Amino acid sequence: MRVAAQIDVSAPREVVWDWITDPTRQLHFLSGVTRWEVSGDLQRGCGARYRMLMRVGSAEVGGVVEVVEFDEPGDMAWTSVTGLDQRGRWRLREVGPGRTHVEFRLSYGVAGSGLFGWIFERVAAPTVTGHLRRSLQQLKRSVEHDQLRRAAAERRGARASA
Repeated sequence: MRVAAQIDVSAPREVVWDWITDPTRQLHFLSGVTRWEVSGDLQRGCGARYRMLMRVGSAEVGGVVEVVEFDEPGDMAWTSVTGLDQRGRWRLREVGPGRTHVEFRLSYGVAGSGLFGWIFERVAAPTVTGHLRRSLQQLKRSVEHDQLRRAAAERRGARASA
């Protein structure tokens, strides 16, 4: 099953990139994700591994994922190593000065489960799609709030030194 969501964020692409690639920030904006922790020595970049779990109904599904594409500051993709078969991708595109188009894609499947797996994928799709949409809304809110906070701090600093 493939699901995707997209949103525009009022922040430079590099700022959004820092948010989505920082493993310590994942739980701040990823809706439904109950665990996102580094599973190895590498914190970021190609080859970094994370243990991630997402709540779907009453179950927590996921496993260990590995980053297989890391093209700063635009594309990051991962694939599952253990657990639920999944692939994810973040795509960031500049759409104007200080504006970034963010796309979040996730494809998942229940391997070897036949009809049960097919039913689970279809039943879970609305929940997973909702998680993706809320994740993007929370990312937008967090990044834009952080931008406003930083700008206010700079203005206070400029007034104090004047």
